[in-house]
Amino acid sequence: MEVSLMGNSQANVVKTGLPYRDLRVCCSYKNKIDDKVLFVNRVSFLGQNRSANLRKAQLRFCTKASVQSQPLPSDRDSGPLSSARPKSLDAVRLFVGLPLDTVSDANTVNHAKAIAAGLKALKLLGVEGIELPVWWGVAEKEAMGKYNWSGYVAVAEMVEKIGLKLHVSLCFHALKQPTIPLPDWVSRIGESQSSIFYTDQSGQQFKGCLSMAVDDLPVLDGKTPIQVYQEFCESFKSSFKPFMGTTITGISMGLGPDGELRYPSHHRLAKSSKIPGVGEFQCCDRNMLNLLQQHAEANGNPLWGLRGPHDAPSYDESPNSNSFFKDNGGSWESPYGDFFLSWYSSQLISHGNCLLSLASSTFGKTGVSIYGKIPLIHSWYKTRSHPSELTAGFYNTAKRDGYAAVAEMFAKNSCKMILPGMDLSDEHQPRESFSSPESLLAQIRTACNKHGVEVSGQNSSVTGAPGGFEQMKKNLFGENVVDLFTYQRMGAYFFSPEHFPSFTKFVRNLNQLELHGDDLPVEEEVTESVHTNANTNIQVQAA
Repeated sequence: MEVSLMGNSQANVVKTGLPYRDLRVCCSYKNKIDDKVLFVNRVSFLGQNRSANLRKAQLRFCTKASVQSQPLPSDRDSGPLSSARPKSLDAVRLFVGLPLDTVSDANTVNHAKAIAAGLKALKLLGVEGIELPVWWGVAEKEAMGKYNWSGYVAVAEMVEKIGLKLHVSLCFHALKQPTIPLPDWVSRIGESQSSIFYTDQSGQQFKGCLSMAVDDLPVLDGKTPIQVYQEFCESFKSSFKPFMGTTITGISMGLGPDGELRYPSHHRLAKSSKIPGVGEFQCCDRNMLNLLQQHAEANGNPLWGLRGPHDAPSYDESPNSNSFFKDNGGSWESPYGDFFLSWYSSQLISHGNCLLSLASSTFGKTGVSIYGKIPLIHSWYKTRSHPSELTAGFYNTAKRDGYAAVAEMFAKNSCKMILPGMDLSDEHQPRESFSSPESLLAQIRTACNKHGVEVSGQNSSVTGAPGGFEQMKKNLFGENVVDLFTYQRMGAYFFSPEHFPSFTKFVRNLNQLELHGDDLPVEEEVTESVHTNANTNIQVQAA
């Protein structure tokens, strides 16, 4: 794909490598907001049915800018575009996530001009801000304490210039696709000290993040991971001081795999299976077993600390494939089961408390809000044992509320909670999985309401769950207030004709704007126009 940014000068063209199809603008509508007239196209991408061989064809997405003025039916002066935000959005602030690899491992911005054009389009739609993943393995890649923020600063400047807000996610984990590893120096340490990683009952390791059991151990060249995370956050705060509290309004603290507060209990599940297994407990590295042994001895049962449950199923197996998770007579209801699950979940909450406390103390006076993310592990929720939640570290069963302590921990640190999966509905889940994302989401939100924790939401994937947009609207317009909703995430599919018109409609519904009779689609090459008294006419055209 080629992106052309066209103004009064010659067009600048950059090859992005993104597989977009032919694009055209085909619809327009107008609305009056706070004495300002906003003329905005509903951007609809009309793609032709092409063979797979034509998908690599290079296409053009052109943004034209010119200068005009338009009088407004008001005696008051109108502000710039950034102030034309409907009051109905005050309750739900909409952000869109940038690509995971926005900043490369060489600290350059990938597809910078394509991203800039996308940000301008989102600004015109009424999106308030952008979410940016900031990776430990990129910013502190080569050596401990050697930081390079240049790529991320460039993105922050780009977002600020366009007039959007920025939510930063600090990511202390690795990613397989796209490939974003842990810092090189951390990986080298892991080669000789494998116990810094999580280990399952068969001895297989998860190297996507450090085990929480080493949080306070000097395993990183004499420093603890908590000390290293804190220095990382301090360096970030210092480097981004000009943006804090103004452009940067929120920071998410990475808490584990995929940034979520959980064990990597499902990392070896078969992707081909429609019915997910229960996952595995991740407590067999040397440091986790030491903690378990200490806990068992303190409780007068030293034999209980030798290892995790011996009768628990493996990753892809169902709850009834072994005896631990069985609904009736399962070991999870035994004294040993309660002992182990209480310890396993308490370690997770202690880890989350440590990291959120670190984030609050570091960023508490910068004017930004602090967030943490927990997963929505909804498979097997309708069983009594809730096995997938148990292996992930949430002691939540038919007999016990496992999220009250989590919400209390967030409240203690004055942090907001991010909940993914707000596009998931029960009716589209496989019946055999005994899944209920809606019930689980309601349970977590109830716990948050009880402890005064503000909730923010995310969708599960840009490729979309069936009926996802309707489900998101249901969750956002419900009785429980959502502080912030981040739509994940920008990329080739996001701007495709299969997706972007639906997203545009979703944004308009969030804006709760009324369409008038002259807002009907117009089959002509129209452009997006924003008229204010600032003598500006911004046009977005696709060719």
